[in-house]
Amino acid sequence: MASFHTLDDLSPEGKRVLLRADLNVPVRDGAITDTTRIDRVIPTICELADKGARVIILSHFDRPKGQVVPSMSLAPVAEMLESKIQHKVHFVSDCVGPKAEEAVANLKDGEVCVLENTRFHAGEEKNDPAFTDMMARLGDVYVNDAFSAAHRAHASTEGLAHHLPAYAGRLMEAELNALTAALELPERPVGALVGGAKISTKLDLIGNVLGKVDVLFIGGAMANTFLAAQGVAVGKSLQEADMHETARKIMAQANDGKCEIILPVDAVIAREFREGAPSEVCDIHAVPADAMILDAGPKTIALINAKLEGLKTLVWNGPLGAFEIKPFDTATVSVARKAAELTKAGKLKTIAGGGDTVSALRHAGAADQMSYVSTAGGAFLEWLEGKLLPGIAVLTDAAHNAFPI
Repeated sequence: MASFHTLDDLSPEGKRVLLRADLNVPVRDGAITDTTRIDRVIPTICELADKGARVIILSHFDRPKGQVVPSMSLAPVAEMLESKIQHKVHFVSDCVGPKAEEAVANLKDGEVCVLENTRFHAGEEKNDPAFTDMMARLGDVYVNDAFSAAHRAHASTEGLAHHLPAYAGRLMEAELNALTAALELPERPVGALVGGAKISTKLDLIGNVLGKVDVLFIGGAMANTFLAAQGVAVGKSLQEADMHETARKIMAQANDGKCEIILPVDAVIAREFREGAPSEVCDIHAVPADAMILDAGPKTIALINAKLEGLKTLVWNGPLGAFEIKPFDTATVSVARKAAELTKAGKLKTIAGGGDTVSALRHAGAADQMSYVSTAGGAFLEWLEGKLLPGIAVLTDAAHNAFPI
């Protein structure tokens, strides 16, 4: 990964800092139900404000599709942010134009303002040059602290970096350092745990990690497809029959590249997919025709945990079973806790990400014990797939050198 500028390279006192954050938090019945994304950007906000910057926060919220949708306003988020920091937080009902310009002009050093949802303007998602130019007039420098939106080439995530000197915020810096440690410059041996429902949604991910890891653990319904492709009867389990040839090619590619693939050797099965449904453990080669594989079994858990003992780095994306419903959360919880134990002991570096992954690790009580857990969904997945994220590319030295400051 190319080097990038951070807040260590910026003297923000008296400057208008356009800070791209991700404040797209979950809301139910008008109330914010999870403040994680707000909490994670607070260190950057406070560092800038404490150093005398005038902090102007940009963010999207939901998908208003270029229209003003009152229920998608960032006003409640601004209120929540002010309750969490020791700085005055203003809210502005637009992100460009006279209202935004007047509010920014009245900002004092050390104050913060949250501008309205950038996606209320169609120019945001179109990365429209005229819209970007209007937004750029509000700031002297640009700080991107929204890795979770870095896979989008939008005005506030990519366009602004072509108008202003660009820096990574502390959250972005932590994400990039964690990702570099995961697959680009990992301490070996390195393993990847990839779970979920379908191979078809993670083909690029698997293709990218195969040549970079020593061990690949495959779990969830994805594993059923790999097993069926080898002639293992998986009963009524979810699997992709049209992906069998692809699965066989992946296995062959892994073998050629000296990457060991670990598949379940036993399973927890049931006839019904519901909480508390009668279940049993069976050998992977003895799944009844009328049963479904809904979790990895105890022998598989022991196998994975033993392999973890020999790793130095683990990248995790996706659960090992239907963890949302008991008792089919056992494998995910057991392996998560083992990974957390090894991480705490300093024996393993663990980098995890993706919506289901974060939920699964929280369910296991292990999310706070991993080396790094990314709250970015699509961006984390695209990075694992080896794709260049536009919001990252513009933070590199080459891009930044056009704006000496």
